[in-house]
Amino acid sequence: MAQSVLDKMPGASTGSLLITDHLNFWDGKRVAPRNNTDAEDVFEPATGRVLCKVIPCKAEEVDEAMRSAHAAYLKWSKMSGMERARVMLDAARIIREKRDQIAKLEVINNGKSITEALADIDFAWQCVEYYAGLASTLAGQHIQLPNGAFAYTRREALGVCAGIGAWNYPFQIAIVKSAPALACGNAMVFKPSPMTPVTAVILAEIYKEAGVPDGLFCVVQGGAETGSLLCQHPTVAKVSFTGSVPTGKKVMEMSAKGVKQVTLELGGKSPLVIFKDCELENAINGALMANFLTQGQVCCNGTRVFVQREIMPKFLEEVVKRTKAIPVGDPLLDGTRMGALISKPQLDKVLGFVSQAKKEGAKVLCGGEPFTPSDPKLAGGYFMSPCVLDNCRDDMTCVKEEIFGPVMSVMAFDTEEEVLKRANNTTFGLASGVFTRDISRAHRVAENLQAGTCFINNYNVSPVEVPFGGYKNSGFGRENGQVTIEYYSQLKTVVVEMGNVDSLF
Repeated sequence: MAQSVLDKMPGASTGSLLITDHLNFWDGKRVAPRNNTDAEDVFEPATGRVLCKVIPCKAEEVDEAMRSAHAAYLKWSKMSGMERARVMLDAARIIREKRDQIAKLEVINNGKSITEALADIDFAWQCVEYYAGLASTLAGQHIQLPNGAFAYTRREALGVCAGIGAWNYPFQIAIVKSAPALACGNAMVFKPSPMTPVTAVILAEIYKEAGVPDGLFCVVQGGAETGSLLCQHPTVAKVSFTGSVPTGKKVMEMSAKGVKQVTLELGGKSPLVIFKDCELENAINGALMANFLTQGQVCCNGTRVFVQREIMPKFLEEVVKRTKAIPVGDPLLDGTRMGALISKPQLDKVLGFVSQAKKEGAKVLCGGEPFTPSDPKLAGGYFMSPCVLDNCRDDMTCVKEEIFGPVMSVMAFDTEEEVLKRANNTTFGLASGVFTRDISRAHRVAENLQAGTCFINNYNVSPVEVPFGGYKNSGFGRENGQVTIEYYSQLKTVVVEMGNVDSLF
């Protein structure tokens, strides 16, 4: 059960854990890989040491998981919403009770700070509770027709859904996809990122402990090949994917061949617009939250920061001072506010963006360099100093492309009309933000920003009750909120004749 690896967490420290448990899960248990070929090392970001190995699932293993999930779906979908809710509430309770251990394991596998990870796990159990509350509210509509006839609609489960997660929020994404799916009566086969494979299996064990039918939430490990098997599997009714735009396009193409429903939560290059009449301290806090959560590895981050020219000097002075003061280091220490990036290639990629920005004329006001914490055990970790770039232009690579690291690009603007045009000049449309004391301007700007979310006088605040998703190349469909029920269910119309049938023949 879930206790096995979680029981090690109270005594675990950075660089001390080695995971040897099987990472696949179906039929209500962890499942050993069929063979050990193609095993890939999984690294602990804070130390660079090997944490475990992940072995991709092949077609036969994916088939097994699908059969297990479908059998569970047949049982689960026949339960009432209230019955499903009781089980889900028990799962939320278990997550809440194991919060500290799950968060610690997440940090070791992901590299983010323990402070952030604890907040992620709190969001997770709240998400399960929220959808448990909606499970018993699934209902249709009654329509009166002439002569006593009537029609009604039923909201029904889709069947087996496939979830494909990302590495920046491993446990939380598994929850965000599975909780609404289960509330609607579906089963889910979930594939975590091969870089963060360990906590999705913990969730599978928690669901089992709570009492779901064996197989209702299965975990298959692997990369692109395993993901392709999920997208193309005939048992799958829907695919929910979180990741990059290029991979999202492939997921959509593969799913289309089977006419599967798809939710895509993809990348972003979100604008944060700061007007001169803002509450400057709040705007600075918002800009820091919009750029440096999870080492900047957040798809909705507001990485294009537009600041009205009159307040630019003061803004930069304060932001640079605050950025330089961010404690970078061991992510398991309470005082740390920035941990390690997910991998060496990701670190090199982000540092490459900073180097390219300098070549294109941007000015590095602070950071943007490899960082080595004083603790010797962290010498091999994937750390960098958080970076603020000034003198940026809209046509620079650092402004146009998603960096996915702790790099803030700052640009001046003069008028509202100008900044809206520049803010919307992107293929992305995931999030946006505006800081101003002018309430009319705030709502006017929010209306005209082309993004799925607009934060007014805050940033990166996403309660589970609030829908989240993108415009344009940032994807479609929504996660969180009541509307997500529509993305994990289908509507059936039933027409009932109470009299004689009129016939033209």
